[in-house]
Amino acid sequence: MQKVWLDRLARTDWILLGSVFTLTAIGLLMIYGIGASYETVSLIQFRKQIIALIIGFAGLITLSIIDFRQIKILGTVIYVFGLLMLTSVLIFGVTIRGTRGWFEIGSITIQPVEIAKIIFAIFLASYFARHIHKRLNWITFFGSTFAMLAYVGLILLQPDFGSAMVIVVMWAVAIAFAGLRPRAWFFLISIATLSAILLWSFGLQPYQKDRITSFLNPQADPLGAGYNVIQAQTAIGSGGWFGKGVGEGSQSRLRFLPEASTDFMFAVMGEELGFVGIALVLTLFGTLLVRVIWIGYKSKDVFAAVYCVAIVGMFGMHVLVNAGMNMGVMPVTGIPLPFASAAASSLVAGFFAIGLVQSIVVHASHEDQFSFLPPKVH
Repeated sequence: MQKVWLDRLARTDWILLGSVFTLTAIGLLMIYGIGASYETVSLIQFRKQIIALIIGFAGLITLSIIDFRQIKILGTVIYVFGLLMLTSVLIFGVTIRGTRGWFEIGSITIQPVEIAKIIFAIFLASYFARHIHKRLNWITFFGSTFAMLAYVGLILLQPDFGSAMVIVVMWAVAIAFAGLRPRAWFFLISIATLSAILLWSFGLQPYQKDRITSFLNPQADPLGAGYNVIQAQTAIGSGGWFGKGVGEGSQSRLRFLPEASTDFMFAVMGEELGFVGIALVLTLFGTLLVRVIWIGYKSKDVFAAVYCVAIVGMFGMHVLVNAGMNMGVMPVTGIPLPFASAAASSLVAGFFAIGLVQSIVVHASHEDQFSFLPPKVH
């Protein structure tokens, strides 16, 4: 038994874990600085993030111990559970900032869409592992499409356009990896164009349209829809090379920057840690994404490969959209910065996602030669 545990420790990807925990530590530092900088100190979000970290870490350990092949066979069951969660939140959930996407239990709020993203990655991996042999066929393609649309439809009803976009990207990178036929790409582009027109005409709420128009021209409404983007750009630009110091950012401390600890955490980092701090954070995210995609690439298991690709799509989209909207190059959506923003559900889900990636590494077959494993002794 001791030998088994030592072998698992030797197989653990410590670079991946190091990136995750460093990003989490930086996020906690920023959240604490924001709460402590107010005239009336408020550390509620910091405490919630600590609790989420403990829960997430426990989940990471548990999932890394479980053989990922045992989870693979539960893909459809887990997918249905995700559907039930997304349906239930529309009926029993509470509305926060215009989105009916949270369960409220006492003082605790849970956002099921964050867990649904991980569930969807597991489903895609399980589904493709069962149905793909050499190339993605039309039946499998349309099956995955309907599964994706069911999740996207329920998420848009909340409405949560940002999370719906993440689900679409996860699906798109998974089918691209699975070998989508050239004719199917033409079909997808046509459907995406038509869907965008219909969504703009009938699906988006007025405030969501305002966010898109303010992204195209923030100065058109500097005190309304464009206010958040202008304040975020001001915060990042004022940070210089090394920043103003933790808790010393005027935009967040004086509350010019709305949702500083959640949606606009990237701007807070830019102001308080400067260009050097932002470069470090982006390097850590880059390391995380590269390690996960490498694990999927080297694995001989289709489930493991597709899961890693989908998770990279999820994390990558979160970083791209969150950083982009803070810099004014993406529309403003309620997508948190993974592991760093004060978003407890997102933090727990992120640790769960990495836990399953670690399970792929720890329980890899001897044919899977990851670069961070010791060489075989013949």
